[in-house]
Amino acid sequence: MSLFKVFDTAGTALSAQSVRLNTVASNLANAESAATTPEDAYKSKQAVFETLLQGFGADQSAVGVKVADVVTSDAPPRQAYEPNNPMASEEGYVYYPNVNAVEEMANMISASRSYQTNVEVMNTAKQLLVRTLQLGQ
Repeated sequence: MSLFKVFDTAGTALSAQSVRLNTVASNLANAESAATTPEDAYKSKQAVFETLLQGFGADQSAVGVKVADVVTSDAPPRQAYEPNNPMASEEGYVYYPNVNAVEEMANMISASRSYQTNVEVMNTAKQLLVRTLQLGQ
């Protein structure tokens, strides 16, 4: 693999992890938003990655990653009996998103570490290219 291809591969990973971080941020921002009906409650979202391949058949090789889709969870919302809440339904229930803050924080740490690793890959590749050019001086 050419050293210049490392930048392309790491760049696609940076873009994908950025989308993942944005979905985690959206989930955490809406984790405690209340709704009157289960249908109106915020539903957590997750980014789904897909490998970018180059070549055909046995000569295929991975050249990056992309976000194939951002899927919405089918899990039911949390239901709490809060008759004094202004968002309560006629039965006195308030519906909260199906977001698990602990899982989202773990997901955020994983995505930020992956992002950081890909930045380091790009910096190392840059240093290798600079040192290679310095050999010719």
